[in-house]
Amino acid sequence: MASPEPLTPEALESRLAKWIPTYPDCSFIVALSGGLDSTVLAHLLLELAALRPDLRLRAVHVDHGLQPGAAEWSTTCAAWCAQRGLPLEVIQLRLGSVPAGESLEAYARAHRRQAFTALLAEGEYLLTAHHCDDQSETVLLQLLRGAGVRGLAAMPTRSRLGRGWQLRPLLDYTRAQLRDLAAAADLTGIEDPMNADPRFDRAFLRQVLMPAINQRWPAAAGTLARSAGHLAEAQGLLDQLAELDARELLQAGCVSVSGLRQLDPARQRNVLRWWIRACGLPLPSTRRLESVLNDVVGAGEARSPVVRWPGAELRRHGDRLFAQPPLAAPLTDPVPIVPGEQLELPGLSVRLTLREGEGIALPAPGETLELRFGQLEHRLAWAPGRRPSRVRDLLRELGVPPWLRNRYPLVYRGASLLAVGSRVALTAKAEAGRPGVLPEIRWSPEIL
Repeated sequence: MASPEPLTPEALESRLAKWIPTYPDCSFIVALSGGLDSTVLAHLLLELAALRPDLRLRAVHVDHGLQPGAAEWSTTCAAWCAQRGLPLEVIQLRLGSVPAGESLEAYARAHRRQAFTALLAEGEYLLTAHHCDDQSETVLLQLLRGAGVRGLAAMPTRSRLGRGWQLRPLLDYTRAQLRDLAAAADLTGIEDPMNADPRFDRAFLRQVLMPAINQRWPAAAGTLARSAGHLAEAQGLLDQLAELDARELLQAGCVSVSGLRQLDPARQRNVLRWWIRACGLPLPSTRRLESVLNDVVGAGEARSPVVRWPGAELRRHGDRLFAQPPLAAPLTDPVPIVPGEQLELPGLSVRLTLREGEGIALPAPGETLELRFGQLEHRLAWAPGRRPSRVRDLLRELGVPPWLRNRYPLVYRGASLLAVGSRVALTAKAEAGRPGVLPEIRWSPEIL
């Protein structure tokens, strides 16, 4: 429900001080679209910054390039900020074609969020001008999309974003209250044509459905926002339950399949959603999540099934579930590597750490070795009295999941295989007191 407290710098400060332990010694970025709502928020923050010298404030404007007048909006925002001494950064997005099945609104929103995430420094706060009417519209849109509790909880006032945080300090205020402040302060804003185009879901809701709802139920915006608050509280309890379940299920970032099977289906879904979010991945649809339970969790232990959805995939190896971003294609060409240096490759980093009397012998200072991939039938004699082992078998012994075996870096000198992970060829081992290197492999995300 909208706050009866007048919208003033002091009212804004009371919210920020409650959320930020170091306030006013903090750094804010205000998202300035040029519309009236974000202009009001920027105006309030400028007034607040004038009273609090420790508060550091700058603005960011995202140019999506979706409208013919987008460049003019950037110019308008730049002029507004320059007139008030507010530093502004303009981010220009280069959006490609919208993927099949995804709306332009969602596509632009996802890219904007990525830009904000990359922009935020450690502990920095991004402030956006979402208000009570935005919240009520979001609840209805999520309801019409069949969202669960988390989706119906809509927009939180405070949430983690990259290395910083996103704050929505105006969620208690209505659009009308923001318009009143703008009129009193002689503020104007740019009108985005997309907001009035009923081809877009939110615009249709705002232009067609909400007026009819408000005519019948004048307090609808506040009531829906209050429901979102109740659902956010319920989601918090579900997250707490998931954390308790996860304590018994998580093993080195992976979920135990046998442990998961001990839970009833509702708790299985709850803890999987919690875990996937904790991995920083987008949540699957209800249908995809059911595929995870049926086709992955329900599969035999000898299988390695996978379920994919945009931005993520979930795999199984033995008793463990792995959640990760989509894998890059395996490398096929050799990659030179200099001992002592760290090499960054898609999905992993490799370092040949210099050691004395350990690992691979270095007959020549500064010698360059090679990493190769997919040579699974090559053999390595690494243990006395043991027949040479195939790379495929060694990787299985090392616990490397099947989908990473073609991606596992193998160390070569010319045509000779020197090492498979920590297993070094007998003929290539460094002698005591002589220089050597140990391969160090780190996966991203760390799944080994």
